[in-house]
Amino acid sequence: MNEAAHTPPAKNRITLYIVLSMFAGIALGYFLNTYLADKSAETKDSVLQPFSLLADIFLRLVKMIIAPLVFSTLVVGVAKQGSAQTVGRIGGKTMLWFICFSLISLVLGMLLVNTFTPGIAMHLPLPDAAGSTVAHASLSLKEFISHIFPTSVIDAMAKNEILQVVVFSLFFGVATAAVGEKGAIVITVLDSVSHIILKVTAYVMNFAPLAVLGAMTAVIGKQGLGILGTYSLFIGEFYLGLFLLLAILTGALWLFVRGRVPTLYRHIKEPVLLAFSTSSSEAAFPKLMLELERFGCDEKIVSFVLPLGYSFNLDGSMMYMSFASIFIAQCYGIHLDIATQMSMLLVLMITSKGIAGVPRASLVVIAGTLATFNIPEAGLALLLGIDPLLDMGRAATNVVGNSVATVAMSSWEGGLQHQKN
Repeated sequence: MNEAAHTPPAKNRITLYIVLSMFAGIALGYFLNTYLADKSAETKDSVLQPFSLLADIFLRLVKMIIAPLVFSTLVVGVAKQGSAQTVGRIGGKTMLWFICFSLISLVLGMLLVNTFTPGIAMHLPLPDAAGSTVAHASLSLKEFISHIFPTSVIDAMAKNEILQVVVFSLFFGVATAAVGEKGAIVITVLDSVSHIILKVTAYVMNFAPLAVLGAMTAVIGKQGLGILGTYSLFIGEFYLGLFLLLAILTGALWLFVRGRVPTLYRHIKEPVLLAFSTSSSEAAFPKLMLELERFGCDEKIVSFVLPLGYSFNLDGSMMYMSFASIFIAQCYGIHLDIATQMSMLLVLMITSKGIAGVPRASLVVIAGTLATFNIPEAGLALLLGIDPLLDMGRAATNVVGNSVATVAMSSWEGGLQHQKN
């Protein structure tokens, strides 16, 4: 966690560069849109293509790290939990809580994006490579289930079939824990690999400002400033969703602590503000652990539930992933029926686990999900410019969600006391 504590300044610089790049892209895009107003479509495309290329390169770099990142982090996470007997009663209750609130968050995002339909106004043409997307956007239940299980993990990694990588990682992680000392060296090696991949991810994210500049210039240059209205609606509707999610979490918290709800929020106010200002829920981890213990949570439960929550219980991020994935489909005019959307929620539920510590982890998960449902991954570039603003709200909500989960587990296990000094 010391590393996470040193992360915010660098992340703040990247966030500042991204915001500056977004405004620079808007200005440059407006200039090019005005300049190219009376030009042919071919001329517009030739002028704007280099800017689109910046975003395309960034997206390829993001896709490059998905499979090794999922494999290394998920195997280590599963192996460290040990056998089902070791995880025991508290682990079962904790995972049930995480699954329930992950589903609530995902469904809330799906309901809101279908209600507001913020992407409909975009009217973006499908990229050439995705010309058949509409025809194949829907997956049958049989196709989805059979697609989950890999015939070759090497082939799955080569094709970025994330669900298949997850299935192999779960088997591999449980088997690694089961062989005891012989598996310890594998856990150590993969733990080192995961840290290396996280560092590679940090390097890749350094290119985000250039990708934002290119994406915003290309979008504004082609569509004009009118498209910014859609972004404002997207941000406003997403934050409305976060407030609704916080209300649900507060209601669940009240069931366990009743009148002590304001007291808990006073305790976690600083970690929440830290997560919001740095866009990093990890940065708030040490202070959050201390404040939850001061509130009265059992130290053993805090040390078990909270770290697990940082991998498996990111409520704000889960809501964003369903909201953003369907938003991108709407931007390209791709209709997703309710069965396909439910399948997408299941994919997000599974693929989002184990990579929570990655900067901009939601974008990585969304990229894999879009590929699974044949939605153009180029749509991810639409979110890069506003992602820092959304990331702040996601991080703060993640902190609240994990706090509520820890308090709930402490209460269930009879380990919740009055405030400690």
